Amino acid sequence: MSYPGEAADQHKRCVLFLCTGNSCRSQMAEGWLRQLHSDKFQALSAGIEAQGLNPMASKVMLEAGVDITSQSSNKLDEFDLDDVDYVISVCGHADENCSILGNQTVKVHYGFDDPPKLAANLEGEAALAPYRRVRDEVKMFISDIESFLAA
Repeated sequence: MSYPGEAADQHKRCVLFLCTGNSCRSQMAEGWLRQLHSDKFQALSAGIEAQGLNPMASKVMLEAGVDITSQSSNKLDEFDLDDVDYVISVCGHADENCSILGNQTVKVHYGFDDPPKLAANLEGEAALAPYRRVRDEVKMFISDIESFLAA
């Protein structure tokens, strides 16, 4: 399932990235998984809330050649979690506050700093720096996601 309501691809493992608002870190992870491993995984993202796609996250991902502007901000309860193989929480709040999973779903946590929080008092290029750092950290994690999930 690529978005709520669409049929699941039975040949790929389905990974849903979970964050509090599904606006930044989980969106980056979804975009990177689509870009780097679309042959092996279906990528989804959701939040405990749906706060909309963060424009600065979109901007820095586009700088790296990944367009996430067509992704949507979704709530976790919009998905049939029985179709999801892995839920990877990418922020502590989501990890601590998510207990609703499908029968066969494996929940794991791999946290990243919150770019909007880090950039809260910054402007211009300085405000983009935390987004770029986290974008690159997420890419490194996604590059080796198969090893992480096998552990």
